[in-house]
Amino acid sequence: MAELNAKDVMKLRDKTGLPMMACKAALTEAGGDFEKAEDILRKQMKGKMDSKTDKVAGEGRIAIAVGSGGATIVELKANTDFTAKNDAFISLANSIAQGGLKLGAGSFANATEFASAIDDIRAKTGETIAIGRAEHVPGGPGIKFGTYVHHDGKTGALVKVEGEMSDEGLKQICMHIVAAQPRPQGVNASDVPAAVVERERKFRIEQAMETGKPKEIAEKMVEGGMRKFFEEIALLEQPYVIDPTKKVKDIVGGAKVHAFWRWQVGE
Repeated sequence: MAELNAKDVMKLRDKTGLPMMACKAALTEAGGDFEKAEDILRKQMKGKMDSKTDKVAGEGRIAIAVGSGGATIVELKANTDFTAKNDAFISLANSIAQGGLKLGAGSFANATEFASAIDDIRAKTGETIAIGRAEHVPGGPGIKFGTYVHHDGKTGALVKVEGEMSDEGLKQICMHIVAAQPRPQGVNASDVPAAVVERERKFRIEQAMETGKPKEIAEKMVEGGMRKFFEEIALLEQPYVIDPTKKVKDIVGGAKVHAFWRWQVGE
């Protein structure tokens, strides 16, 4: 087996909140496979993972802009938190988001239009300043956008909706997207990435088999678990964080959520 990477041990510890030695042992058992080690720890802890699933790695800022033809979301990266909190850096992030509205739909992380402004901040700070991610989301008839950037600037959400929703309602949906645990992985169950679904199903099958129950009962356990899983990670099915007696779909009402983006610096 390859020698364990200390960074992987620390990363696993940060994600699970479990002791270093437990994380090291899990990685050893998993042959260095990070995801397999995480599943080993989940089994050991009966799936009760610590809430530290979103600890930020790296520094920078999320900026979002909305225009008449669409919206943009940008991750601007820096070496230190000191620079990321600097007014000039914040202004640059916002100007890149605004400038992206003039570019075509899709990623503009490699756009050269912002090179000069980025070089100016690099020269002043002595740090490596770079666009980590940048996306221009097109609008259209009846389309509205909601935005929210957390007060520290490190996490932001953009939601694309068709239909009647107030600006405040859209903002609150974005606040939910930022705050919700587990983190939403799709608008509906059908939107959750196939790799995420397959990994969860495999984990639940292994759990069911370990109980020693008959195949028919084990299959029902898996299907019941997957239904609960989708309720937890499909945005519209999640309990609304501002009022957990309701689901997000109750707040959205008759509007249609097309898509959402939740970006966190360093991911």
